[in-house]
Amino acid sequence: MNFPYFISKRITSEANSSFSSIISKLAVISISVGLAAMILAFFILGGFQQTIKEKIYNFKGHLEITKYNMGNSLDEKSISFNSDFYQQKEHFEFIDHVQAFAYKAGLIKTKDEVEGVIFKGVDIHFDTLRFRANMLTGRFIQHPETGYSNEVVLSTHIAKKLRLNLGDQFMIHFVQNPPRFRRLKLVGLYETGLEEFDKSVIIGDIRMIQRLNEWGAEQVGGFEVFVKNKRKIDEAENVLFNAIDADLYVDKVSDKYNQIFDWLGLLNQNVTVFLGLILIVACFNMISILLILILERTYMIGVLQALGASKRQVKRIFLFKGMLLVSKGLVYGNLIGLLIAFIQDQFKLVPLDAANYYMYYVPISWDYESLIGLNALTFLVVSLALGIPMTVVSRIKPIAAIRFN
Repeated sequence: MNFPYFISKRITSEANSSFSSIISKLAVISISVGLAAMILAFFILGGFQQTIKEKIYNFKGHLEITKYNMGNSLDEKSISFNSDFYQQKEHFEFIDHVQAFAYKAGLIKTKDEVEGVIFKGVDIHFDTLRFRANMLTGRFIQHPETGYSNEVVLSTHIAKKLRLNLGDQFMIHFVQNPPRFRRLKLVGLYETGLEEFDKSVIIGDIRMIQRLNEWGAEQVGGFEVFVKNKRKIDEAENVLFNAIDADLYVDKVSDKYNQIFDWLGLLNQNVTVFLGLILIVACFNMISILLILILERTYMIGVLQALGASKRQVKRIFLFKGMLLVSKGLVYGNLIGLLIAFIQDQFKLVPLDAANYYMYYVPISWDYESLIGLNALTFLVVSLALGIPMTVVSRIKPIAAIRFN
């Protein structure tokens, strides 16, 4: 049997009734709490970022293909369903779904209020399953076989401001020359928590915009493209840009809302600082605890050296002891962190103010890559820190250690 490992195990088994047992338990607790906090921080941050990104992507897609427009006009230039891109979209393996859209500015007028909005027209290919996460009550619009639907979905913000309820009808005046108006019916309410959408966008039938703009049935304002792998959006943008017609333009939705995505990126820095502080505290605790254990076992160190044990073997005894404490801390830390994350993910016990955080509860993202990385980083950094108290062992002389007892 390995001599240092054998002595280390004996120290551990005999420490249950000594002062070192309390110190060892404190070491395990510090590692456990630190790792659990880091796991929860990464899971919550990942859930927060993922939830906000999904809200934007579900509303706008990952990429948008529109026609070049050098002016600032509210009216869009149309794209045809007969364009090479749309007819050959199945040839792009990275594309998951494509849906048409068109925008038109308008004013909603009720008995007491007037509100400026952007009418977003969608067709029967709109992915209602993705959008379902944003729906609060009611239903999505239904597209009739002929003509166009007057049904719309409003955000709760607009509905409250205009004092509208499900089933109410109201007038919308579209900004064009000459001005035109339509009577709409409210059939559903959505909420993303993002002001960019909730304060201005209502959703209705694209055929209404086609009629107002005097477009043909094949003309739309643009296409929203969903990709299968969100990590390859940049690659998909480059491929589509080189493949589409010269008068079309492809744009990443993350670039159109770069302030939100940049803000989400800054949150990573806060978690990195948090991770560094916890690792520093864990290392400091382990160094202090090992120093206490070494001082408590000074007589044993002197006896072992007097009997012929090398300083390297004695160092390995306490190194094994430290690594055993770190391993126990990692096990308990994982159990605590994963248990709390599971409870929050299932029961949503910790709420949030949607006005400030864009969601009603603390989200959890099960990022197993970060979980493995945190365990490996914690074990590596703390294990390396164990080398600092090992220098004390090399300075202990056998005669002085025996007399010290």
